[in-house]
Amino acid sequence: MFAASASGTTRAPFLLDMARDLGASLTLTANVMAFTSIAWGSASLMAGALSDRFGRRPFLVLGPIGLALGTMGVAVSSGFMGVAICATLAGASAGTATGALMAEVSSRVADRQRGRALGWVIAGQSMALLVGVPLAAWLGAFIGWRGVNWCVAAVTLLAALGLFATTGRPAAVPAGGRKPSVSYRAAMSPLVLRLLAMGVAERSCYGLAVVFFATFLQATYGVPLATLAIPLAIFALGNILGTIVGGQLADRLPDRRVTYAGAMVAASGMAVPLFLWTSGLAGSVALGFVFVFCAAVARPSLMAALANVPDEVRGTVLGLNVTSAAFGWLGAASLGGIVIATFGFPGFAPLAAGFGMVGAVLAITGRRSS
Repeated sequence: MFAASASGTTRAPFLLDMARDLGASLTLTANVMAFTSIAWGSASLMAGALSDRFGRRPFLVLGPIGLALGTMGVAVSSGFMGVAICATLAGASAGTATGALMAEVSSRVADRQRGRALGWVIAGQSMALLVGVPLAAWLGAFIGWRGVNWCVAAVTLLAALGLFATTGRPAAVPAGGRKPSVSYRAAMSPLVLRLLAMGVAERSCYGLAVVFFATFLQATYGVPLATLAIPLAIFALGNILGTIVGGQLADRLPDRRVTYAGAMVAASGMAVPLFLWTSGLAGSVALGFVFVFCAAVARPSLMAALANVPDEVRGTVLGLNVTSAAFGWLGAASLGGIVIATFGFPGFAPLAAGFGMVGAVLAITGRRSS
């Protein structure tokens, strides 16, 4: 999960540099994230169901290999079109693995441990922010954004080797070996559909800050690239602490959707001062820490609720979760670029707050009706 997340998030400090190098606008360059998200979600839609049918190990090993190759392609591409194509390949490969990974973890633990187990796995994404993005910003000052992509590809190949070794002993399967074939219709209960919609709202709210926080600091305060490492590390620390706390709450509190709703309301409240109050770098970084902490608390509860389905459809459901999350990232990247061009960063305040409140309303109304 660290490698998959780092393949996209480590581009965040370099959007301005990439735009200049590729001769493209900032808005167009930011939309590379959108291309990645579409491919990620599309691949996960298919791979989740196939992993239920044929086993998860091939997807867990081959997905990272394809991700590494796509990231290498980004590093060597000389024009925007080449970067877009290779980033799309990388996103599809990441989508092949991530839904299967969440399903594999869920199959190995009991329901009341899934919040913590999935929280630790999601923490791999948070570590990409805590370690990967600040380190990328620091390294990028010396080796450029292309060199950083080569480093990410190397880490991804190591991840493929690790997954090959650790999935040698499969999770328990039903008697008879091969799992029965399942359909998307069988997996799509009204509750699952509502949870997936909550995932879109959560990723959209969260993604606006994750994708654009480095650019926000650069544009607002003129922070040099090498100096971004410290603010981004603080931002990412809020993410990983929120994920850990959220995992504990998901397993200890009786209703995971209430936990999710409370966290999203808090994130919505913090989004407004984060993007409207810009009187000092330290204050913006502190607000970013609190915002991302609140948003991260919501994720383990949502994931554990989604994983509480029969094992024979768990890969399908969690694959669809990755697809819905990709729509959230797509909304954040594409709408964020339009908002910057039209209103500037202050336009992010109502947009992020609105996404968060939509997620909270879906959670609370779903609780009353189910």
